[in-house]
Amino acid sequence: MSKDSNQSIIAVWISLFSNIFLTVGKIAVGVFFNSPVLLADGVHNAGDVIATGAALGSMQISKRPADDDHPYGHGKAEVLASGIVGIILGLASIYMAYHAVLGLFEDPHPTSYIALIAAFISLVWKFWLYKYTIKLGKATNSKGLLATAYDHLADVYASIAAVLGIGLSLFGEHFGITFLSYGDPVAGIIVSYFVLKLAIEMGKEATNVLMETNVSKDKLDDFCRIIESVGNVKRIDRVRARDHGHYILVDVRVSIPAELTIQEGHDISREIKQSIMDRHADVDEVLVHLNPFYA
Repeated sequence: MSKDSNQSIIAVWISLFSNIFLTVGKIAVGVFFNSPVLLADGVHNAGDVIATGAALGSMQISKRPADDDHPYGHGKAEVLASGIVGIILGLASIYMAYHAVLGLFEDPHPTSYIALIAAFISLVWKFWLYKYTIKLGKATNSKGLLATAYDHLADVYASIAAVLGIGLSLFGEHFGITFLSYGDPVAGIIVSYFVLKLAIEMGKEATNVLMETNVSKDKLDDFCRIIESVGNVKRIDRVRARDHGHYILVDVRVSIPAELTIQEGHDISREIKQSIMDRHADVDEVLVHLNPFYA
């Protein structure tokens, strides 16, 4: 296993233990200090434990080499995990919104400074985890790690809502401003929207990869420029490329002079493949089909 793979796995393990710790802590504080928003956030974190576990398992599977049953490798395992995380975030956003709306029709709950401190610690810790995992996820192009990072970002939003809600309630209690006690559910509704939006974006990206949507036009254009720089390539007939998790598979059809030998065609094919892979570290395989070109 490569150094990048080891770092990614370590990052997910850190995320998993962090989510377990925060889940237990938030639910305990929410129950003992009567903080509905912190209790709801704790339940949300419980879903994160499942999501992080799915990401960890998928990353372990995705690193396996290609075999007879999976000739293109196991990279899409991370994409499946990303879709699962998106579904969990979507359900969590609906759960949070439901309880936030209920809170608008209930009497304000008394709040505690302990709950505020717990929510603030969660906010700081989750923000650090997001920055750590998003940087590493982009560096390794790991869909599982990126899904974990966006899960942390959703938790940052939820923690901001908890801090604001509990803070406004404490402020309202101290100065006798009753309506501020409803800042908690209002903030919860707003955050639920952002979490749902994030879940939809993750689900859309996972669906595109599973449906083998072409990579971006800029990337395809760069592939074409590289192919055109190879000697004896007379025409590019087709270029396709698809995400396969943390790597990309490329299919190329080019026309070369018909009078060239098989060996010369083989050398051109190998040069195309090597040139693309040298310029794009995320490309794992390039399949080249040669067509005869007649002047």
